Amino acid sequence: MGVFEAIGSDTHEEVLYGHDPVSGLKTIIAIHSTALGPALGGTRFFPYATEGAALRDALRLAKGMSYKSAAAGIDLGGGKAVIIGDPRTVKSERLLRAYGRVIDSLGGRYITAEDVGATTQDMITIASETRWVTGLPDTYGGSGDPSPATARGVVGAIRTVATRLWDSDDLAGLTVAVQGVGKVGSSLVERLTKAGAKTVVCDVNDEALQRVSSEHGSVVVGTNEIFDVESDIFAPCAMGGAINEETVERLRCRAVVGSANNQLETESMADRLVARGILYAPDFIVNAGGIINIADELNGYDWRRAAAAVDQIGDNLRKVFDKADERSVTSNVAAIEVAKDRINAIGSLKVKRRGHES
Repeated sequence: MGVFEAIGSDTHEEVLYGHDPVSGLKTIIAIHSTALGPALGGTRFFPYATEGAALRDALRLAKGMSYKSAAAGIDLGGGKAVIIGDPRTVKSERLLRAYGRVIDSLGGRYITAEDVGATTQDMITIASETRWVTGLPDTYGGSGDPSPATARGVVGAIRTVATRLWDSDDLAGLTVAVQGVGKVGSSLVERLTKAGAKTVVCDVNDEALQRVSSEHGSVVVGTNEIFDVESDIFAPCAMGGAINEETVERLRCRAVVGSANNQLETESMADRLVARGILYAPDFIVNAGGIINIADELNGYDWRRAAAAVDQIGDNLRKVFDKADERSVTSNVAAIEVAKDRINAIGSLKVKRRGHES
């Protein structure tokens, strides 16, 4: 599949391929929009089956980052990078530094951070070749791992959903089925447990499951069983496409609220959820905590300021639900409209400013 065919009717500005034959680096950086500012988005290090699959993931994730930043009120655009390969076997200093040089060649149009398969330590290595890096440890002037901030935002979104469905933001007694207990998922389980909720979890990583079960009393089920769990909230916190043609009919929950990107395999899944009476909290509204947190690094990181911004996610979600009701559209359509409206309004203002200055 060619790049332009993959982009289709979307409005991506740029796609950059990077390669270092010595280390084996194969990377794709997709920039969806810089209308609001530089494109900020994480680096996903993953053993994609094909180059086409890697390209499609980068394009989808980059667009999601544009919407995420715009809807959260951040003056940043959307981008995403993928590195093709298994980070457990091919990651090396040479590869990460070569990747840093690819980022640097964009001159600040793309700013990276960690994502699946990448760590804060990796960001330190990448930063040795480029300054366009966020998510650095606090000892390096950064905000550290963004996962806790993402989980904090998801809990705020769950409270908004609980208020809408049950007229209370008290989570005590609710059952949440969490798909994936990686860095964000495990932090989410910890926060839910402290709030009095019960959790049912799954993951491909047995060690992570054992730790979460031991520390928080979570019930463990298989990765395929999680869709059949009777719960109040289903929280996708793994890879994208969790809500698809096969799983959407199996869900036994009242709402879907999770941290994963691109949870709906297709936009039509939003209509299917409505038909089943399941409330969907759009992923790029819910999971914006991480990007909000690391974006604050660009202003000189202050955790109190960042936390206060993350705590607005619940209110942002409420406004999306209200817009969906007013327009008689799905929450997913309403969320996209909110993001696009801000990109168009503020993005055009920036164009006028540049024109005035010239």
